[in-house]
Amino acid sequence: MLDKISGTLSTQGTALQLRAKRQEVISSNIANSDTPNYKAVDFNFSSALRGALSKGTSSAANGLQQTRPGHIGGAGLTRSSLEVATQFRAGSKPALDNNTVDMDIERANFADNTLKYEAASRALSGTIKTMQTAINGN
Repeated sequence: MLDKISGTLSTQGTALQLRAKRQEVISSNIANSDTPNYKAVDFNFSSALRGALSKGTSSAANGLQQTRPGHIGGAGLTRSSLEVATQFRAGSKPALDNNTVDMDIERANFADNTLKYEAASRALSGTIKTMQTAINGN
């Protein structure tokens, strides 16, 4: 029972962390829109989530170490341990200064990711409220 609860919270938490990481990548592209020779990057969210979840159950994956036998190993990933494979965005036509940031694409990706982050946040909040209701009986 506890494994199902921690698994659900871990999955939703990891998805939120990856959404935040993607927001950072998109923000970096926007911030460098006037930087000569800057190449826009992004990552595949679903692949990153699958990868993070496949290695997220071990304490070594989340950066926590058990230095004594009585320590409890952590579950899930810390934000700093999330590593995603960013790739140059394909199909971007470079500007005259060889910058491949397309502000229309970046704005659309930023808005889309923001909505998905909000949805994931509400889903996690709903799960927590459901568990609190089950525990408290209210």
